[in-house]
Amino acid sequence: MNNAFASKFAKSMFLAVSGLVILSIIGTRMFTHVDLNLYGYMVGTIVFLGGFFYRFIAWGERPPTKIFIKKGFKLLFRKTTPKTAVNHLAVYKFIWNRGIYRWTQHILIGWGVILSCLVTFPLVFGWMYFTMEDSGMYTIVGMGMDLMTVPADGFIAFMSYNALNFSAIMVIMGVCMALYRRLKNMQARAEQNFMYDFLPLYLLIFISVTGLLLTFINVFLHGAGHYVMSLIHQYSVIVTLIYLPFGKLAHIPFRPLSVFARNYREHYGEKSMKQCKVCGDDFVSIEQSNDVIEVLGTNDIEFNMKDGFNLAELCLPCRRKYRISRFSGFATHEVPIKEANQNAKG
Repeated sequence: MNNAFASKFAKSMFLAVSGLVILSIIGTRMFTHVDLNLYGYMVGTIVFLGGFFYRFIAWGERPPTKIFIKKGFKLLFRKTTPKTAVNHLAVYKFIWNRGIYRWTQHILIGWGVILSCLVTFPLVFGWMYFTMEDSGMYTIVGMGMDLMTVPADGFIAFMSYNALNFSAIMVIMGVCMALYRRLKNMQARAEQNFMYDFLPLYLLIFISVTGLLLTFINVFLHGAGHYVMSLIHQYSVIVTLIYLPFGKLAHIPFRPLSVFARNYREHYGEKSMKQCKVCGDDFVSIEQSNDVIEVLGTNDIEFNMKDGFNLAELCLPCRRKYRISRFSGFATHEVPIKEANQNAKG
């Protein structure tokens, strides 16, 4: 099949767009229920897929990435995978160690964005829509099947109407927390820049505010200015989708691969650990140490030291001290005392 396409990018785009078309045919009952007002979002999503595949394939072709993706797929059905997936993708336990403030901020932004995507994309591609009967009952249709019929003024209908409003409020709260931290935290202020750190937050808050303004216009202004605001909101979403694969927000679609990395570390760590050549402490698995040396060799980078070991065979504290010894002439790597924060968490 690979011979039918000019590149991996072409194959990925063809399969992805074909899949979207097939799902849309099923969901819209042969395109009998298509909302042309959402056409711009559809185009933006396809452009986003192009950028995503371009970025992912370029990243996935790197030697270290190839190794952990290949081995991560083999370890996907470990017993601990569901728990790891929940910790990394649902409850963000790895951020909890950094503080409840940052955890709350990420929960609000992460789940606000996920919720909005779960609502927006099915509507855009016709996988989900609503039909109304003369009796004032709404029928929720999913993938061409009538899922349920609910009162138009009932709780389920209310939650369905306002799902994007709830997600917008979550994102605004999370972004405001992130902006406050970036303006007050001295370390964040020293490391950040506008294009990479602030622009994604401004885009998210602009989308959320314009989305809420649409609801405000429809409810309190009887639709006055709806057309203009809907275009502003749509353009902001499209611009963000196009930008997303190439900025800081790219970690959102890339995040699931953290489960591969965790499985890789745990699985081979349970088998056998590598001892540091200087202090003798276990620091990584033998498999990971060998993979690092192999990747360095693939890139024609050799760290074989005159002392008879590879730099990758030293734990991080000893590696730092050894590098200092090369500059200072003093054998700092032979000093048994390590940094006080070598086992710091978070």
